[in-house]
Amino acid sequence: MTTLKALALASAATLIATAAQAAPTTWAYSAKTGVGASYEAYVDGAYKAGGKTGAVSKVWFSIADGVLTETMYGLIHEAQIKQMRVAVETATGVAVEGADTTSKTEYLHVDAAGRPLSPAYKITTTDRQGRFVIEKRIFTDPDRNALFVRLTVTALKGAVTPTLLLEPHMANTGGGDIGAASTSALTASEGKAFLSLKASKPFAKASASVLKDGDALAALKATTGSAEGAIVLAGQLPKVAKSETFDVVIGFGPDAKTADQAAAATLKTGYAEVLARYNGEGAHVGWEDYLASLNALPRLREASEDGGKLLQASALMLKVQEDRTHAGALIASLSNPWGDTVDATKSSTGYKAVWPRDFYQCAMALAALGDKETPLAAFHYLPTVQVGPKTPGNKGDGGWFLQKSHVDGTPEWVGVQLDQTAMPIMLGWKLWKLGWLPDAELKAFYGQMLKPAADFLVKGGKVNLDWNTATITPPFTQQERWEEQGGHSPSTTAAVIAGLVVAGDIADAAGDAGSAELYRKTADDYAGQLEARMVTTKGTFGDGHYYLRLNSDQDPNNKSPVEARNGQAPVAEDKMLDAGFLELVRYGVRRADDPAILASLPEIDDEALEDLYRVRYSFTFTGVEGSFPGWRRYGVDGYGEDTKTGANYGADNQMRSGQRGRVWPIFTGERGHYELALAGLSGKPDPAALTKIRQTYVKAMELFANDGLMIPEQVWDGVGAQSAHGYIRGEGTDSATPLAWSHAEYVKLLRSVSDGQVWDNYAPVKARYAR
Repeated sequence: MTTLKALALASAATLIATAAQAAPTTWAYSAKTGVGASYEAYVDGAYKAGGKTGAVSKVWFSIADGVLTETMYGLIHEAQIKQMRVAVETATGVAVEGADTTSKTEYLHVDAAGRPLSPAYKITTTDRQGRFVIEKRIFTDPDRNALFVRLTVTALKGAVTPTLLLEPHMANTGGGDIGAASTSALTASEGKAFLSLKASKPFAKASASVLKDGDALAALKATTGSAEGAIVLAGQLPKVAKSETFDVVIGFGPDAKTADQAAAATLKTGYAEVLARYNGEGAHVGWEDYLASLNALPRLREASEDGGKLLQASALMLKVQEDRTHAGALIASLSNPWGDTVDATKSSTGYKAVWPRDFYQCAMALAALGDKETPLAAFHYLPTVQVGPKTPGNKGDGGWFLQKSHVDGTPEWVGVQLDQTAMPIMLGWKLWKLGWLPDAELKAFYGQMLKPAADFLVKGGKVNLDWNTATITPPFTQQERWEEQGGHSPSTTAAVIAGLVVAGDIADAAGDAGSAELYRKTADDYAGQLEARMVTTKGTFGDGHYYLRLNSDQDPNNKSPVEARNGQAPVAEDKMLDAGFLELVRYGVRRADDPAILASLPEIDDEALEDLYRVRYSFTFTGVEGSFPGWRRYGVDGYGEDTKTGANYGADNQMRSGQRGRVWPIFTGERGHYELALAGLSGKPDPAALTKIRQTYVKAMELFANDGLMIPEQVWDGVGAQSAHGYIRGEGTDSATPLAWSHAEYVKLLRSVSDGQVWDNYAPVKARYAR
C-alpha cells in the first residue's frame, strides 16, 4: 500500500494533507444511550474458550445521539472506532445522522413487560426535514470479534443515497491509522489492531481519505482508495427508492486476514442466528441466561417504580462493563467524559479503567442482584491493582490500591485514597459472610492481600511510585473520594473504620488474634475522633454545626482554605459542603439519628444558598407528579460545564473559573439509603416509610435515566449558560453516561428497600458504634 509519507516526496499538495492530519482529533459525545457487548460465561472463574458460550468475543460498542460511537476491541479501553454515521444524499441536499436528525433508542429484545433482556438496540434516526428514516439494529457476535449492524433506510420524499462514514481511531488514538477502501470492504489498521467492514451488498463506490479540519463529510467527494493518519472511510450503498435493508459487519483482529474472516463469517451466519446467540434464545447461552441466573432480580423488580425496566438495564450495564480478558475487572464507564472536545491524538482510557471505589460499588451491586460469580471474580482480580513489589516502578511501601489503572494492572494514576484500600477488605468480608468465599480462600487472601491493606490503614507508609513520594498517615488521606484534596474526610474515614473492623473478623478467622486486636483498636481511635476532626461548630452556614467535606488539619473550626481545584478559587473549608458524612450511617459507624448527622442535614438541603455553595436541587419532570431531589458532589465543585460559556469541562485543556459540577444521581441513592436507615432505627421500616423512599428516591433515579435506560454521572441543573447540546433540567450531561456507579447505587437501593435494611451496612461495625 502506498503511504502518504511516500507520496509526500513527490507532491507538495500531499504535504498540506499531511499537515492537516496532525490537527487534533477528538472522541465522541459521551452521553451514551446504549452500550453493549456479548455475554461470556466464565470457565473456572476466567474468560477462555471452551465454556458454554464457546469462543470469547472481546468487542464493546456505544451509542450516542443515534450514532454508533466508541467501539472497543481487545482490552475494554482499546477503542478502534470513534464513530460510524450515515450520510444521506437527498434531492434537496446532504443530511448526516446526529447533526441533522432526531433519534430514539429502544431495546431490541424485551420481555412481555417491556424489560430489556439483552443489550441489543434498535436506534431510529429521523431526518429533521422529513426526507428519510434510518433504523439500525446493533449487537455483537458472541462467537467472533465482530459487530453487527442491520441498517434499514426508508425514503419519504424521493429516492435517497446512503453512505457509511466510518471514522477509525485504531489502537485507541485518533491518528496514525492506515486505511483502504474498495467496493467489497473498508479496512483500517494501526500496529496490531485491524478492522474490516463488509456489507451484504457491494458498495456503489468507496474511498479512504485524510480527515481535514474535522470534516468527515468531505469523504463523500473523495476518490482515493487509501489514506494514512486521521482518516475517514466512506462506503456508498445503493440508491434507495422506498425502503432497503443492508447488513453491515465490522470484524476485528490482530491482522488483516483475521479481521476480514471475522466480518465475512459473521455476515454469512446472518442476522437472525447471530442475534439469537447474543440474546441466548432457545438452546443458545446468552444474555437471557445471565439475567435468569440473578436470583434476587424478581423481588428487586417489586421495589422499583417502573416495573423493573431500569433494574434489568442496570444488571446488563454492570456486566457489560467488565473486561473479557481479565475476569472481574469492572470499569467505571464505557465513555470518555466530554469526549467530543477531548484530544484523541494520544491514547487514554477515559473512564474505561479500574478505580477500586467504583469497582467495589459495582461488585456489591452485582452481589445484591444474586450474581455469585462476578463479585468473586472481582475479588480474585484485586491483587492485580494492589501496590506491592510486583507493581511496575514501585519503590515504596505497599498494601494500598492504585488510584486508577488499566484492566491489566498498568498504573495510570497513583494517588493514595484510603477508602480504595478499605473497600477490598469490605468486599471480601461481605462475600465471606454470604457464604460465597470459602474459609480457606479467605485465609489465603488474608495473607496475600487483606492483611497488607489493613496494615496500611493502621500504619500508612512511605509511597514511592511515579510522581508520588508522600508519607501517608491514616486516617488523613492523600485524596478523598473525589480525588482532588487531602485531609480528614468523613466518607473516606467511614470506609477506613468499616474496613478495619471487618479486617478484625477476618484476622480472627485466620488465627491472627494480635492483628485483629490492633485493627479494632485503631478503628476505635479513628471513630472516637470523628467529630473532633470533622465537625465544625463555627461554620458559616445555618447554625454553624455540621460535618465538613474535608479538614486539612486537626481543627475543624479554623476556617483554613481548601486547595484550588477545577478552576475554582480556594474557599474556607467550612464553605464547602457535601453529604459524604452519610457514609458513616451507611456502613454502621454512626446511627442515623446521631446528633452531628442530624445537625448537618439542614445545610446540605438548603436550596436558598448561593449557587456556588448550594448542594441540593429539586427537579420536576413533564407528566410526572411531584418534585424529586438531587445533590451535587459538593459546593464549589468545578467538575462540569462552564456557567459563563456553556463550554465542556476542561475544553482546550484549560481550567476555567466558570466550570461547575452538576447534580449526580448517585447522591439521590445515597440519601435514599440514609432515609431507610433512619426509618429502620427501631426495627424493620414500616410500609409507609418504604413507599415514600420508593416514590421519592427510587423514582428520581429512574427519571434521571435516558431513553436507553442509561443513568448518567451528572444531570443538568439549569444553572448558567446552556451547553451546545441543549440540555433539559434533569437530563444527563456530556460528563459520562452510563456511569457504572450510578447503576450500582440504584440496584443497591432496590436491594436495601427490598430487604428493609441497608445492603452496605456491616453488622460488626454497627454493633460496635451505632447501637
